[in-house]
Amino acid sequence: MTSITYSIPNISCGHCVHTIETELSELDGVVRVKAEQMDRSVTVDYEAPATPDSIRGLLTEIAYPPAG
Repeated sequence: MTSITYSIPNISCGHCVHTIETELSELDGVVRVKAEQMDRSVTVDYEAPATPDSIRGLLTEIAYPPAG
């Protein structure tokens, strides 16, 4: 299992956290998602077939694009 953390500038409330955690947890290969409102980040534990690109793509698709 691999872990990756993204900075998500658009996280501003609990609804944002819930949306990110719900949507990412449905991606094949995602094992655990923890979004943090205070530091505006999301950490994802994943394995194949999920990839950093597929996770980043889904975050962008749901209007929470990672910084950088």
